[in-house]
Amino acid sequence: MAQIDLRPVRISRDPVRRSTQLLVGLALYGTSVAFVTRAGLGLEPWSVLAEGVMKHTGLTFGTITGLISVVVLLLWIPLRQRPGIGTIANVVVISVMVDVVRAFLPDQHDLVWQIALLAGGVLLNGVATATYVGARLGPGPRDGLMTGLAGRTGWSVRLVRTGIEVTVVGIGFLLGGTVGIGTVLYALAIGPLTQALLPLTTWRES
Repeated sequence: MAQIDLRPVRISRDPVRRSTQLLVGLALYGTSVAFVTRAGLGLEPWSVLAEGVMKHTGLTFGTITGLISVVVLLLWIPLRQRPGIGTIANVVVISVMVDVVRAFLPDQHDLVWQIALLAGGVLLNGVATATYVGARLGPGPRDGLMTGLAGRTGWSVRLVRTGIEVTVVGIGFLLGGTVGIGTVLYALAIGPLTQALLPLTTWRES
Protein backbone atom coordinates (compact mmCIF):
# COMPACT_ATOMS: atom_id res chain seq x y z
CA MET A 1 0.00 0.00 0.00
CA ALA A 2 1.35 3.44 -0.94
CA GLN A 3 2.25 5.78 1.89
CA ILE A 4 -0.57 8.21 2.70
CA ASP A 5 0.44 11.86 2.89
CA LEU A 6 -1.03 13.29 6.11
CA ARG A 7 1.03 16.47 6.29
CA PRO A 8 -1.08 19.53 7.21
CA VAL A 9 -2.33 21.62 4.30
CA ARG A 10 -3.54 25.23 4.50
CA ILE A 11 -7.23 25.73 5.17
CA SER A 12 -7.49 27.81 1.98
CA ARG A 13 -7.33 24.60 -0.04
CA ASP A 14 -10.84 23.17 -0.39
CA PRO A 15 -11.94 24.85 2.88
CA VAL A 16 -15.63 23.88 2.95
CA ARG A 17 -15.15 20.17 2.43
CA ARG A 18 -12.16 19.86 4.75
CA SER A 19 -13.62 22.00 7.53
CA THR A 20 -16.82 19.98 7.43
CA GLN A 21 -14.88 16.73 7.47
CA LEU A 22 -12.83 17.94 10.43
CA LEU A 23 -15.85 18.97 12.49
CA VAL A 24 -17.81 15.81 11.69
CA GLY A 25 -14.82 13.66 12.60
CA LEU A 26 -14.26 15.46 15.91
CA ALA A 27 -17.97 15.31 16.80
CA LEU A 28 -17.99 11.57 16.12
CA TYR A 29 -14.82 11.16 18.16
CA GLY A 30 -16.38 12.88 21.17
CA THR A 31 -19.47 10.71 20.75
CA SER A 32 -17.37 7.55 20.60
CA VAL A 33 -15.54 8.48 23.81
CA ALA A 34 -18.88 9.04 25.55
CA PHE A 35 -20.10 5.62 24.39
CA VAL A 36 -17.06 3.85 25.81
CA THR A 37 -17.24 5.73 29.11
CA ARG A 38 -20.88 4.74 29.59
CA ALA A 39 -20.18 1.08 28.73
CA GLY A 40 -18.21 0.73 31.96
CA LEU A 41 -15.92 -2.01 30.64
CA GLY A 42 -12.65 -0.08 30.52
CA LEU A 43 -11.57 3.13 28.83
CA GLU A 44 -9.00 4.14 26.25
CA PRO A 45 -5.74 5.43 27.85
CA TRP A 46 -6.42 9.19 27.93
CA SER A 47 -9.97 8.61 29.13
CA VAL A 48 -8.63 6.53 32.02
CA LEU A 49 -6.66 9.59 33.06
CA ALA A 50 -9.64 11.93 32.52
CA GLU A 51 -11.94 9.75 34.61
CA GLY A 52 -9.36 9.50 37.37
CA VAL A 53 -8.94 13.27 37.52
CA MET A 54 -12.73 13.75 37.35
CA LYS A 55 -13.21 11.66 40.48
CA HIS A 56 -10.97 14.04 42.44
CA THR A 57 -12.22 17.37 41.09
CA GLY A 58 -15.96 17.20 40.50
CA LEU A 59 -15.53 18.66 37.01
CA THR A 60 -17.28 17.06 34.04
CA PHE A 61 -15.58 14.44 31.90
CA GLY A 62 -15.54 16.76 28.89
CA THR A 63 -14.06 19.64 30.89
CA ILE A 64 -11.28 17.42 32.19
CA THR A 65 -10.64 16.13 28.67
CA GLY A 66 -10.26 19.70 27.43
CA LEU A 67 -7.99 20.73 30.30
CA ILE A 68 -5.74 17.72 29.70
CA SER A 69 -5.54 18.72 26.03
CA VAL A 70 -4.44 22.23 27.02
CA VAL A 71 -1.72 20.83 29.30
CA VAL A 72 -0.54 18.57 26.49
CA LEU A 73 -0.41 21.58 24.14
CA LEU A 74 1.86 23.37 26.62
CA LEU A 75 4.24 20.42 26.29
CA TRP A 76 4.45 21.20 22.57
CA ILE A 77 6.38 24.41 23.30
CA PRO A 78 9.78 22.84 24.09
CA LEU A 79 9.19 20.35 21.26
CA ARG A 80 8.70 23.25 18.80
CA GLN A 81 5.44 21.84 17.53
CA ARG A 82 2.97 24.22 15.88
CA PRO A 83 -0.79 23.80 16.30
CA GLY A 84 -3.15 24.09 13.35
CA ILE A 85 -6.82 24.90 13.08
CA GLY A 86 -7.53 21.20 13.55
CA THR A 87 -5.54 21.19 16.79
CA ILE A 88 -7.62 23.91 18.42
CA ALA A 89 -10.88 22.46 17.09
CA ASN A 90 -9.84 19.11 18.54
CA VAL A 91 -9.67 20.56 22.05
CA VAL A 92 -13.03 22.35 21.87
CA VAL A 93 -15.30 20.06 19.84
CA ILE A 94 -14.35 16.77 21.48
CA SER A 95 -14.70 18.19 24.99
CA VAL A 96 -18.16 19.60 24.25
CA MET A 97 -19.44 16.50 22.46
CA VAL A 98 -18.33 14.15 25.23
CA ASP A 99 -20.40 16.04 27.78
CA VAL A 100 -23.41 16.51 25.47
CA VAL A 101 -23.67 12.79 24.68
CA ARG A 102 -22.99 11.73 28.28
CA ALA A 103 -25.81 14.03 29.42
CA PHE A 104 -28.32 11.99 27.41
CA LEU A 105 -26.71 8.55 27.72
CA PRO A 106 -26.68 6.98 31.20
CA ASP A 107 -24.24 4.42 32.52
CA GLN A 108 -25.11 0.92 31.32
CA HIS A 109 -25.37 -2.07 33.66
CA ASP A 110 -26.84 -4.72 31.37
CA LEU A 111 -23.93 -6.68 29.88
CA VAL A 112 -25.48 -6.83 26.40
CA TRP A 113 -25.80 -3.04 26.24
CA GLN A 114 -22.34 -2.60 27.74
CA ILE A 115 -20.78 -4.77 25.04
CA ALA A 116 -22.79 -3.03 22.32
CA LEU A 117 -21.71 0.42 23.50
CA LEU A 118 -18.09 -0.64 23.85
CA ALA A 119 -17.88 -2.27 20.43
CA GLY A 120 -19.81 0.56 18.78
CA GLY A 121 -17.68 3.16 20.54
CA VAL A 122 -14.38 1.61 19.45
CA LEU A 123 -15.58 1.19 15.85
CA LEU A 124 -16.90 4.76 15.76
CA ASN A 125 -13.63 6.00 17.23
CA GLY A 126 -11.72 4.43 14.35
CA VAL A 127 -14.04 6.05 11.81
CA ALA A 128 -13.82 9.39 13.60
CA THR A 129 -10.02 9.32 13.86
CA ALA A 130 -9.59 8.56 10.17
CA THR A 131 -12.11 11.29 9.31
CA TYR A 132 -10.57 14.17 11.25
CA VAL A 133 -6.96 13.15 10.60
CA GLY A 134 -7.77 12.77 6.90
CA ALA A 135 -8.86 16.42 6.72
CA ARG A 136 -5.16 17.35 7.13
CA LEU A 137 -5.79 20.50 9.17
CA GLY A 138 -3.32 19.85 11.96
CA PRO A 139 -2.76 17.05 14.49
CA GLY A 140 -4.63 16.66 17.75
CA PRO A 141 -2.77 17.60 20.95
CA ARG A 142 -1.87 14.01 21.80
CA ASP A 143 -0.82 13.18 18.23
CA GLY A 144 1.46 16.22 18.17
CA LEU A 145 3.03 15.28 21.49
CA MET A 146 3.76 11.81 20.15
CA THR A 147 5.31 12.96 16.88
CA GLY A 148 7.17 15.80 18.59
CA LEU A 149 8.78 13.51 21.14
CA ALA A 150 9.67 11.02 18.44
CA GLY A 151 11.32 13.77 16.41
CA ARG A 152 13.29 15.19 19.34
CA THR A 153 14.44 11.85 20.79
CA GLY A 154 14.95 9.83 17.62
CA TRP A 155 12.82 7.05 19.09
CA SER A 156 10.20 5.32 16.96
CA VAL A 157 6.64 6.65 16.99
CA ARG A 158 5.45 3.24 18.17
CA LEU A 159 7.83 3.29 21.15
CA VAL A 160 6.93 6.86 22.08
CA ARG A 161 3.19 6.22 21.79
CA THR A 162 3.44 3.08 23.91
CA GLY A 163 5.47 4.91 26.56
CA ILE A 164 3.02 7.81 26.71
CA GLU A 165 -0.06 5.60 26.90
CA VAL A 166 1.37 3.26 29.52
CA THR A 167 2.25 6.29 31.64
CA VAL A 168 -1.19 7.85 31.15
CA VAL A 169 -3.00 4.61 32.00
CA GLY A 170 -0.84 4.10 35.09
CA ILE A 171 -1.53 7.58 36.46
CA GLY A 172 -5.21 7.37 35.58
CA PHE A 173 -5.58 3.95 37.22
CA LEU A 174 -3.94 5.18 40.42
CA LEU A 175 -6.42 8.08 40.45
CA GLY A 176 -9.37 5.70 40.09
CA GLY A 177 -9.84 5.53 36.32
CA THR A 178 -11.43 2.39 34.85
CA VAL A 179 -9.10 -0.12 33.19
CA GLY A 180 -10.61 -3.26 31.68
CA ILE A 181 -11.35 -5.22 28.54
CA GLY A 182 -12.29 -1.99 26.78
CA THR A 183 -8.77 -0.66 27.33
CA VAL A 184 -7.29 -3.75 25.71
CA LEU A 185 -9.82 -3.79 22.85
CA TYR A 186 -9.10 -0.16 22.06
CA ALA A 187 -5.34 -0.72 22.06
CA LEU A 188 -5.65 -3.66 19.67
CA ALA A 189 -8.31 -2.30 17.33
CA ILE A 190 -7.82 1.44 16.87
CA GLY A 191 -4.59 1.26 14.87
CA PRO A 192 -5.78 -1.27 12.27
CA LEU A 193 -9.20 0.41 12.00
CA THR A 194 -7.72 3.85 11.38
CA GLN A 195 -5.15 2.53 8.93
CA ALA A 196 -7.81 0.70 6.93
CA LEU A 197 -10.05 3.76 6.71
CA LEU A 198 -7.49 6.50 6.04
CA PRO A 199 -7.25 5.77 2.29
CA LEU A 200 -11.00 6.49 2.09
CA THR A 201 -10.97 9.69 4.16
CA THR A 202 -7.68 11.45 3.43
CA TRP A 203 -7.92 14.67 1.42
CA ARG A 204 -5.67 14.74 -1.64
CA GLU A 205 -4.74 17.34 -4.19
CA SER A 206 -7.14 17.29 -7.15
